[in-house]
Parts: sequence; structure tokens; C-alpha cells
Amino acid sequence: MELRTAAPEDLGKIMELIDQAKAFLKRNGVDQWQNGYPDQTCIEEDIRKGRGYLCILDHDIAGYVCILDHDIAGYVCIDFEGEPAYDTLDGKWLSIQPYVVVHRLALDASIRGQGLASQVFEETERLARSREIHSFKVDTDNDNQIMKHLLEKNGFQFCGTICFDNSEKIAFEKLI
Repeated sequence: MELRTAAPEDLGKIMELIDQAKAFLKRNGVDQWQNGYPDQTCIEEDIRKGRGYLCILDHDIAGYVCILDHDIAGYVCIDFEGEPAYDTLDGKWLSIQPYVVVHRLALDASIRGQGLASQVFEETERLARSREIHSFKVDTDNDNQIMKHLLEKNGFQFCGTICFDNSEKIAFEKLI
């Protein structure tokens, strides 16, 4: 799997992925992303600022041969400019150094559960280290058990809570 910077012509496919993720969260009883966020304007801004990335398959995942739209397996926002909501953490970050943050991770429904999210995190870490960034922060809703499991599995540590998108989120950090 590799990350490729998203372009305006990718917007339609990205919104399909976002809609799939919203439906997946709803089916799993997670309230996250059920109020319109993230919307097309948000994704357009990601693309304009160069922080929107497509997850491109370059090989089989767990022996499952995937034939997807141009091998686009997902979308993620990778931001090196910081998240203002993180300045008001109720808790304690592991570090106070510059960091990378991931938002809006959405994977194609046909390959969900094949380890791609962990690969996205690995590629994000590689990208961060290439910029000499050694802190990786993420937030999610407390009821998003799937993301919480993914974060714990990938070595993130719970650091506290923040207010983001008009609701309380739980925040994690990993030193890389």
C-alpha cells in the first residue's frame, strides 16, 4: 500500500469512501460522522491544502486479490500543521514536539478487515519520520470500539479527552 496525494478529480471516489465509512459506523452503533461531517467542503479543503491522501493498493492484501477503482482502497487526511483542539487536552500528551495527525480515515468496504488501516498508520509514520516528525496523534469517539482497538494494536497510548466537532473525543499519541 502506498499513499498518493489526492487531486480534485479524485473527489467523487473519496466521497464514495466517506459515505461507505459513515454507513459502516452507523451499522456498528457508532455515532461518529453521523451529523454531516466530513462533508465535501471538508474534503475539498484537505485536497487544496495537500493533506488529503489516497490509499493505493500495490499488492494483494492477506491473499485477497482486490480489483478496485484504480486500486484506490481508501482515503485519509494526514496533517502536519497541528490540530487546534489538541491544545486543550484534558489529560497529558506523551510529548510536546511537532506531530502528525490523522483524520478522516475511510477504507473501501470490500477490503475492510484486511489490515489496511494498520498499513495506513505505518505509511503515515514513514512519511512523518521522513520529515523528522516523531509524534503521531489521533482522536476518535469513545464509542468507536473498532478505532480504539486499532489504535491500541498499533501502539498508541490514551492521553485524555478533547472537544472536537462539538463533541468530546478521546485522544491518543504514539512516539515514532
